[in-house]
Amino acid sequence: MTYTLTTKAVRGGLLAAAALLAVGAAPAPATAQESRVSDWLYLSVIRGDARSSDTSGTLLMCDPPQGHRRAAEACTQLDAVHGDISRMPLKHAYCTMVHAPVTVHARGQWRGQPVDYRQTFSNDCEMEARTGAVFALDG
Repeated sequence: MTYTLTTKAVRGGLLAAAALLAVGAAPAPATAQESRVSDWLYLSVIRGDARSSDTSGTLLMCDPPQGHRRAAEACTQLDAVHGDISRMPLKHAYCTMVHAPVTVHARGQWRGQPVDYRQTFSNDCEMEARTGAVFALDG
């Protein structure tokens, strides 16, 4: 009889411990600092056509801003549009009508949401007018 009570007591204690561990193991809500760490985009810029292209790429991270020479500015601009590059405001610029195609691609995540943006522009000037500092990878 004592053996049965001890087994029941042990089982009850194990169940209580498991319940406490399950409650303690629940993930805490992400803080603003933690969500910034998850903001990253792999950026690539392809100049020219597919046969004779000049490609550059980098990883943009925003806590702290790093990845290319205008990373802080790019992170601020991305914050303003919640990571949606297609919503970036058009910058007023006088661009020549020189056809020098530039294809940009951004993939990664922003505030936990996936980002996959691809666009071809007529030239560098048009690209920067539409995407700001995000794809300013070259010096």
